[in-house]
Amino acid sequence: MQPTLSTKRLVLRPFELADGEDVRRLAGDRAIADTTLRIPHPYEAGMAEEWILTRGPGFEAGEEVVFAVVLRESGELIGSMGLVIEAKFQKAELGYWIGRPYWGNGYCTEAGQAILQYGFQALNLNRIHAYHFKRNPASGRVLQKLGLKHEGSASGHVMKWGVFEDVELYGILRFQWQRAKEGEPAETTQNKK
Repeated sequence: MQPTLSTKRLVLRPFELADGEDVRRLAGDRAIADTTLRIPHPYEAGMAEEWILTRGPGFEAGEEVVFAVVLRESGELIGSMGLVIEAKFQKAELGYWIGRPYWGNGYCTEAGQAILQYGFQALNLNRIHAYHFKRNPASGRVLQKLGLKHEGSASGHVMKWGVFEDVELYGILRFQWQRAKEGEPAETTQNKK
């Protein structure tokens, strides 16, 4: 069973069918769809519910874990964050979106900290990585705040709405995350003692 994670202001829980309309409204915003690879636009009725129904089997198969990000006090859905898992290699790709009305409040960073902890401690991952469209530097700032390091750029790496997009790749290893959590410098290579 997928866990629920809590932070100071947020709860990250499994999606429920009742979230469908909020997902469609928030993720269906062209500004959200434009800067994410897999969110369609327009986001038509029924699409969100169909997407929600596929999250449970993905978790049970060990392929992904996707959380609804909700405000702790009101229970209001504000976005989604999760990991696409490659268990064989003990790594995962971080993906997320936060609805436009909630931008600029640090929610994405707060949720991301909980996801990194879950990924490294509960899932025993060695590496978490993410990428963003080059034209979306705000996403890169979130990744930097989470401690992920810029690892490179890839020209024309993915296609969104018929256009090849350049991306920026970020990553963090478990020992780097642990060192940062303990207040030590997170070097790029693990020292042998």
